[in-house]
Amino acid sequence: MRIFFTGGSGKAGHHVAPYLAAQGHQVTNADLTPLGHPDVTDLRVDLTDAGETYSAMAGVPTQADFDDPDLDLTRGSAYDAVVHYAAIPAPMIRADAATYEINVLSTYHVLEAATRLGIRKVIFASSETTYGICFAQGERKPLYVPVDEEHPVVPEDSYAMSKVSGEVTARSFHARSGADIYGLRINNVIEPHEYAEMFPAFLEDPALRRRNVFAYIDTRDLGQMTQRCLETDGLGFEVFNVANADMSVAATTAEVIERFYGGVEVRKEMGRDETFYSIDKARRMLGYEPEHSWRDVLDDPRA
Repeated sequence: MRIFFTGGSGKAGHHVAPYLAAQGHQVTNADLTPLGHPDVTDLRVDLTDAGETYSAMAGVPTQADFDDPDLDLTRGSAYDAVVHYAAIPAPMIRADAATYEINVLSTYHVLEAATRLGIRKVIFASSETTYGICFAQGERKPLYVPVDEEHPVVPEDSYAMSKVSGEVTARSFHARSGADIYGLRINNVIEPHEYAEMFPAFLEDPALRRRNVFAYIDTRDLGQMTQRCLETDGLGFEVFNVANADMSVAATTAEVIERFYGGVEVRKEMGRDETFYSIDKARRMLGYEPEHSWRDVLDDPRA
């Protein structure tokens, strides 16, 4: 596929964009900062500008495409799919109003351009924060565990609000166009080198991970999830939790429930190390199966 990938220079994107290129896709990174990867084409685009976003997506992806005598842009975009990862990635990086404005506008512009240009597959990054637990003021427990996609979204912060707005906008563009638009409620993104740097503290004190529902997502498995979405057609509008299969702590699920989730409904029998951020829907509908774990790098103190 020819993929218009936004935010390929960010923490998640700079892993996922090259991953997709390695799967054989032709990837253009639309970002304000170049990625500089030999297998990915960089294109500087301000996604908060509607005209610039539309023009970039309507343009010729590469020199090879420009030289292709069969390329006919009068029939729509040369791109086959859009992967929209670009965003202010958390609150407290920019002013709250700026975070909300930039994320909401860029998502609207990307979805509008893609659907008007006839692109039938859009994958966009939503967030675990939509459930209102991660950046709540004070402690917020889920209404039930494991947290699945039916759990209410009740954000308090500008970043999570922008992500909920993006999901509503995406559903509306699907209704208008009929395109497949899949939202990824991505959990805490972890790069491979961060296991050795960060996880020893998590294994020592699981309380450090309560805001992330004790979950995480390895960038390599996030790449796999994005690829699964590209391969799966006909779902319409859907949102999917994205996490690894195990928790980011050494405590067992029973220990986490006893210490942190007293009084919270447990809706199914859970495995010893099973994530509280349910990925059952992605497994069922996309064939997603995480391949990585912190246990590949660190010894499990409970083993």
